[in-house]
Amino acid sequence: MNPSPCGQVAFHPARRRLARLLGAMGLLAIAPLHAATCSLSVQPLAFGNYDFQSSQDLESVGHVIVTCDVSSSFTIALSPGNGSFAVRSMQNGAHQLFYNLYTDPTRTMVWGDGSGGSTVVGDSGIEVDRAVYGSVPAGQNPYIGVYNDAITVTLSF
Repeated sequence: MNPSPCGQVAFHPARRRLARLLGAMGLLAIAPLHAATCSLSVQPLAFGNYDFQSSQDLESVGHVIVTCDVSSSFTIALSPGNGSFAVRSMQNGAHQLFYNLYTDPTRTMVWGDGSGGSTVVGDSGIEVDRAVYGSVPAGQNPYIGVYNDAITVTLSF
C-alpha cells in the first residue's frame, strides 16, 4: 500500500470494498502513516563518596530523557550491569560495592528488563524525563577507590 497525496491509505480496488464494509462495521483500524522517531539521552547517576561508617544508605538520582517527534508510547528497560537485578555491583578491579536502581523515590521497585523481579518503565509523550533513583546500602566496607558500573538503557517504541 502506498500513501496517496492526501495522506490517506490507498487500497487495491478489491480491498477497497472490503475496507468500506469493515469501516462501516467499525472494524477497520488504519495505522498512522508516520511512524515515530524517538531518541534517548541519559544523565548519569553519580553517588559521590561512600562513608562506610554511616548508617544511612547513599542515594542519588539520574535521568533518562526520551524525545519523540510525535507523541508515542514507549518502554525503557535497564540492564543488570555487573551483578543481577537483585543486587547490582560497581567494580574497582576485583573489589565490589553493591547498589541498585529504582523506578520510584521510595526505592522499592527495581528498574530492569522485567525479569528477576524487576520492572520496565512505560510512558508516552513527546519529551519525557524519567528519574532513575539509586541507592548504595549502608554497612558495606569497600576497598578505597573509584567504583563504577555500565548500564545499558533500551528504548522500545
